[in-house]
Amino acid sequence: MCKDCGCGLPGDVAIDGVPVGSEPSHPEGLKTHSHDHDHTHGHDHAHGHDHEHPHPHPHEHHRTVTVEQGILDKNDRLAERNRGYFKAKGLYVLNVLASPGAGKTAFIERTAADLGQRVRIGVIVGDLATENDAVRLRGRGIPAIQITTGSVCHLDAEMVSRAMERLDLNALQVLVIENVGNLVCPAVYDLGENTRAVLLSVTEGEDKPLKYPVMFRSAQVVVINKMDIAGAVEFDRETALRNVRRVAPEATIFEVSAKTGQGMDAWYQYLEETIRGHAAGVE
Repeated sequence: MCKDCGCGLPGDVAIDGVPVGSEPSHPEGLKTHSHDHDHTHGHDHAHGHDHEHPHPHPHEHHRTVTVEQGILDKNDRLAERNRGYFKAKGLYVLNVLASPGAGKTAFIERTAADLGQRVRIGVIVGDLATENDAVRLRGRGIPAIQITTGSVCHLDAEMVSRAMERLDLNALQVLVIENVGNLVCPAVYDLGENTRAVLLSVTEGEDKPLKYPVMFRSAQVVVINKMDIAGAVEFDRETALRNVRRVAPEATIFEVSAKTGQGMDAWYQYLEETIRGHAAGVE
């Protein structure tokens, strides 16, 4: 997973173009080792060494202690801190995830623009490079902060914590986090959100939920986007719905077109009802 695609390396993380000293976590499953002997390593996990003698004697006994821990623990602690902070602000937080090109930005842009008179929405955008999406949202009058992650293909709780310092959260009711376009690594990173919404574009194929079950299983909401071109791409709606329900039976499903507005009213109704319930303390 992340160790193979670059997430294990320190990224050139920046918020609105300003570099930050955020060092992303690694996914569950990696191990750290503590050794009190000297040897050459041909593998790629982190080590801490404790040497009493720089050159051990040939007959000296050696002891290896392997410490296995959830490397995501640090991220989870920071996510809980974020969640507590958001709660204290009375802020509802939505984490939007999808593969590249599924229409995340268009979906968020339309939601924020259409609900702008009723719901105050701000956005944190994650991409490997460029500030294009944040600039696009700001052009519609939507408060937006851009995180560029360099080689890191997900946002983590620390990045979100740093970015939210640049938004006036007191002026918002909803914070939308547009995650990096990826259906793998972001699935295991809690950011402190209340709700996860995963977008599936009709152009991606009906079997996406089966190919990426961890992501879809983690979602409370699944949005099937670009329904306006479903016929043109021969999208099999019933198969797609069946696959979503197989992987994420509890998820609420919306079929929309962020471009034309088709189906968006049902999403708006759900979102506003959820925001009211959150404000009233009903999770």
